[in-house]
Amino acid sequence: MEKMTDLKSRKEFYKDLTVELVIMAGTVMLAYYFEYTDTFNVHVQGFFCYETAYTKPYLGPEDTSAIPPALLYAVVTGVPTLLLKTKPLMLDHTRHCPNTECLHYVFFSIGVYMFGLFTTDIFVNAGQVVTGNLAPHFLTVCKPNYTALGCQQALRYISHQEACTGNEDDILQARKTFPSKEAALSVYAAVYMAMYITFTVKAKGTRLAKPVMSLGLMCLAFLTGINRVAEYRNHWSDVIAGFIIGVAIATFLVVCVVHNFKGKQLLNEDPPQDHLSNNPMVSSPRVESPLEKYIASQNHIAFAEIT
Repeated sequence: MEKMTDLKSRKEFYKDLTVELVIMAGTVMLAYYFEYTDTFNVHVQGFFCYETAYTKPYLGPEDTSAIPPALLYAVVTGVPTLLLKTKPLMLDHTRHCPNTECLHYVFFSIGVYMFGLFTTDIFVNAGQVVTGNLAPHFLTVCKPNYTALGCQQALRYISHQEACTGNEDDILQARKTFPSKEAALSVYAAVYMAMYITFTVKAKGTRLAKPVMSLGLMCLAFLTGINRVAEYRNHWSDVIAGFIIGVAIATFLVVCVVHNFKGKQLLNEDPPQDHLSNNPMVSSPRVESPLEKYIASQNHIAFAEIT
């Protein structure tokens, strides 16, 4: 009987894993097309001559940032994956998690998190392509020829793409700032892991550690957004929009899979009758029958006559 149950659970595991892999593959492909191909053209947004909102200094490519994208992507991908992988080790020691179910739980948890990560990336890229919002340093990298454009009047509006004479890659990157990808990914990872830790960690002595870890993750996410503004790579509106997207996706996923966070379906708890059988008999009230009461009274009378 146990072998049949284990075989059934394995079949369900591989079936769920196949569905998750198909969904994940489609999400990754869509994110790839947004990120590394020209399938979706970025909207060309115009600007006014000498517009001060876009004349901030250009501090170099993204790799020279205080929080480079490579480091950010490694952190938001690697650290949560390690935490999710060690989830069965953080369960309450009074519960038991079979190997197959623990493996299923780990794959499912990592899959949900990575799905949300790529979904956040897709939403951000879609917003950047549709809006084409200009970075604070856009005019610095655009290097427009104001004389040829007839910018004797500062309020002249320039709408054609050929107005720029700078590096095309830098110009394209400067047109993709709303919402901020770094802000969205960092706050998504922070909110997701904060909720995950709050719901799942049951080890002793974590009553204070859990809120400290959650607040620490949130602070790192906000520092990432502040750094984007301080380096003139995003506007405050870009960062706030990224925060909203990241928080919304993380909250949505947590609410949808909250029963999996609690582990009700994956943890084998003792049945109620087992708990009742382990209780001492004196804990349950004993009801005497009328016959027992009559025999007790007769014994009491007999004892009184003897004395």
